[in-house]
Amino acid sequence: MKKCMWTISVLSLVLTAIVLQFMPDSVPMHYDLAGNIDRWGSKYENLLFPAVILLLSLHWHLFIAHFEKKADKASTEKERAEALSNGKVLKIVGISMAAMFTIMQGFILYSAYTEAVSNASRAHVDMGRVSCILVGAMLILLGNYMPKTRKNHVAGVRISFSMYNDTTWRKSNRFGAAAMMIAGILTILAAVLFQAAAAVILLLVFVLAAAAVTLLYSYRVYRSELSEKER
Repeated sequence: MKKCMWTISVLSLVLTAIVLQFMPDSVPMHYDLAGNIDRWGSKYENLLFPAVILLLSLHWHLFIAHFEKKADKASTEKERAEALSNGKVLKIVGISMAAMFTIMQGFILYSAYTEAVSNASRAHVDMGRVSCILVGAMLILLGNYMPKTRKNHVAGVRISFSMYNDTTWRKSNRFGAAAMMIAGILTILAAVLFQAAAAVILLLVFVLAAAAVTLLYSYRVYRSELSEKER
């Protein structure tokens, strides 16, 4: 799965390098909230995003390697299973992020090319809306895998309440996963129904709301576990 993550990440760079050969030297690089082009720049600036994708993949690769080493050094089968489970979830995170950003880069290149050759003054692709749809899809995907994490400091709902014991971790992450998936669905709907600026604002609202209710639920589970312990 790590090879898949790196393949997708490198594909973004290769795709960009190929497309740049056919682009005019100057292309749109920034847009205002209304979608008007407010800055043109060198076509080679488009190489920055693939570089960021590669750095993100390196980031996840290092964390995955950490859990794989932890599994190899585990003294019990439980510790080994937990490390392998967390490593697998991080592989999914790395692949989904690389895929999301690579798809986004494809839209960016298409938009920049079509606008440059037509000398446009407005965006041909609503990247705000596209971004919200992709982020919403990623939230739904990651929400499906979050409950499979075991207690760790890298992935999942990592707050003091959830990390109190295995029960608080399991319940907090199941609830957080559901909240994340709902936020993803609402984000996609917002991107379809509203303008890009409104959709982006709603995305932030949905994610913050999901985080807030998960925090409150985790605290409630934590207090319940403390009460059980005191009995």
